[in-house]
Amino acid sequence: MVIPATSRFSSKTIVVTGAAQGIGAAVVRMLVAEGAFVHALDVNQEPLQQLCAAMNEHTECCEAIPIDISRREAVETAVAQIERRRPIDGLVNGAGVLIPAPFEAITPEAWSGMFDVNVHGTFFMSHSVARRMIERRKGAIVTIASNAATTPRMNLAAYCASKAAAAMLTKCMGLELGRHGIRCNVVSPGSTNTAMLTAMAGEGAERDRMLIDGDQHAYRLGIPLRKIAEPEDIARAVIFLLSDEANHITLHDLVVDGGATL
Repeated sequence: MVIPATSRFSSKTIVVTGAAQGIGAAVVRMLVAEGAFVHALDVNQEPLQQLCAAMNEHTECCEAIPIDISRREAVETAVAQIERRRPIDGLVNGAGVLIPAPFEAITPEAWSGMFDVNVHGTFFMSHSVARRMIERRKGAIVTIASNAATTPRMNLAAYCASKAAAAMLTKCMGLELGRHGIRCNVVSPGSTNTAMLTAMAGEGAERDRMLIDGDQHAYRLGIPLRKIAEPEDIARAVIFLLSDEANHITLHDLVVDGGATL
């Protein structure tokens, strides 16, 4: 039986971190469109509030929760408050930080900052949510990592290492939590048209040409599909892995990069 797309998340509660912009915001919009109630978490309060206000224009379907997920106590408080109102069916670990620098110029603060959010935040959220899911013997967790988790990139050593850690953490979670009916998967985007990409590589036709054609000096091969991904391209993969249509998929890393890591 094929589940109609508009009802895949009817009556389900999903938590999304990194929800204020980019891929996270696209995930929130798609989940709401498909019937979910979304608890949207992000440290950036103003865009987060604006997103949820837009989602709630006709009916209440999105709650903004400003939070720094690198703080374990704050995470546990937020998850406990959500669970008192409704059980969490799915978690999307979408929060991420990228601070590019040559290896020799990486500061301890930049290294710690990326691991605090990309790894520790993913662990805190997943650990807090999964403990509740175990009691119900069901749930789905999707971590948005990066194709840089498996492919070395110039000036991104800390980011690559943190995303590799988050991806492997999620697979290990899936291995242990499978017996409780909890699926844990990874989505690994490539170059995506977000504020993070703009901050790192600029914007415009010249940037797109370099990313699509590749750069031999940076050991980048380019993108066979000849285009930069949009946030919605990544969000669709996340939504699929969250949905019951993927009910026999776990420990999987779905790479969505147009073939860049061929």
